[in-house]
Amino acid sequence: MRIGIFGGSFDPPHVGHLMVALDALDELALDRLLIIPAAQQPLKGMHATDAQDRLAMARACFGGLPGIEVDPVEIDRGGLSYMVDTVETLRLRWPSASLFLLLGDDAVESLPRWHEVTRLLSLVHLVVLSRGDRPTEATDAVSEVERVGAATMQRVATRRVDVSSTEIRARVRDGRSIRGFVPDAVETYIATTGLYLKNSRVLSTAEDPARP
Repeated sequence: MRIGIFGGSFDPPHVGHLMVALDALDELALDRLLIIPAAQQPLKGMHATDAQDRLAMARACFGGLPGIEVDPVEIDRGGLSYMVDTVETLRLRWPSASLFLLLGDDAVESLPRWHEVTRLLSLVHLVVLSRGDRPTEATDAVSEVERVGAATMQRVATRRVDVSSTEIRARVRDGRSIRGFVPDAVETYIATTGLYLKNSRVLSTAEDPARP
């Protein structure tokens, strides 16, 4: 069995996340793609948006898509969300599966700072998602990852979508429409709960899926 792992804040999930997930599912011939919202990302600090809201939005975004499921493993575990712990949990569920960890280009650059990265990379196939006009040649960060123990690594080209969670939160706070930025079910959830009207915050503009 081939299982993909796509982690992130998903605050909120948007059409860019959706396109990346669908492209990876197809390109890697995955039997299952797990969408894993973080409880708390160590390199990004505390989430202002409650984990249960982010989990609900992820389910609204990806629900009903064949081969894709939202897994609350990190939210259920609580505390800092270390991907190595998540992968070991998934390995116990599916001992014989091949696990593919999906990361955006920007996330790869932070990999050397991830918790127990050498052990993590010994447990997964690393997949770097290259969007649209990003170069496909290996970066210095990727080379460093190879040196610390990536058993396998490949790049997958995904469709470019110029949207970020940061922009979406700002549009909601400013009273502007987010139609087309997120699936309709996510837009409805944000509108009915009043998310981002009071939970204003400043985050990095890098919204690529990442998890230390």
